[in-house]
Amino acid sequence: MTPPFDVITFDCYGTLIDWETGISHAMLGAAAADGVRLERAAVLAAYAELEPEIEATTFRSYREVLGLTASAVAERLGWRLDSTRARFLAHSLGDWPPFPDTNAALEQLHHAGVRLGILSNVDDDLLAATRRHLTVSFDLIVTAAQVRSYKPAAGHFHAARERLGDVRWLHAAQSWFHDVEPAMALGIPAAWINRKGERRTAGAAPVVEVATLRQLADWVASDRGKAP
Repeated sequence: MTPPFDVITFDCYGTLIDWETGISHAMLGAAAADGVRLERAAVLAAYAELEPEIEATTFRSYREVLGLTASAVAERLGWRLDSTRARFLAHSLGDWPPFPDTNAALEQLHHAGVRLGILSNVDDDLLAATRRHLTVSFDLIVTAAQVRSYKPAAGHFHAARERLGDVRWLHAAQSWFHDVEPAMALGIPAAWINRKGERRTAGAAPVVEVATLRQLADWVASDRGKAP
């Protein structure tokens, strides 16, 4: 069967990589070294709120964003973290694990003849460290460092369209805010990998909503996976 899309691009952290496990493990471990006990849920809630605010200001490298966010989360939760030590979060990124279904799903799509890409809010060197965990190659890589902006800004999507040309393109991601909604606003078909069972906001619906990457790969291979 001919796959319905020529190219599928993915958000990386939160979609391919379990960044909540990576962030919480690094934050809780660093706090414990200072004798501070943090709750995983509180760390992740603060991180989800504060990181986009930092990204929305003057453009900085993602390494800097991670340090500033770590410091802001620590301050929010009452942990007196010296700013020079906040680099631990960027240093940990290369160890953040892929989700259990990530590599099998990517391999299934690759073997089906789909070209794969990554659109990520990250620096090139940090993404290179992460790609050691992924078992397929990618035909397209667009990073925040390349476009000098962070999703949900449109820079990644415009750069990807320019490089891909006129192909049948699907963008797949877990974050509605960072990826799915802005992709659809630009007329790019989107797949929502709704790993957390969230409710979408009103408006346009994605091409498909699934709970795992493996389900996306199966959908692409099925009769249901027809490009719009």
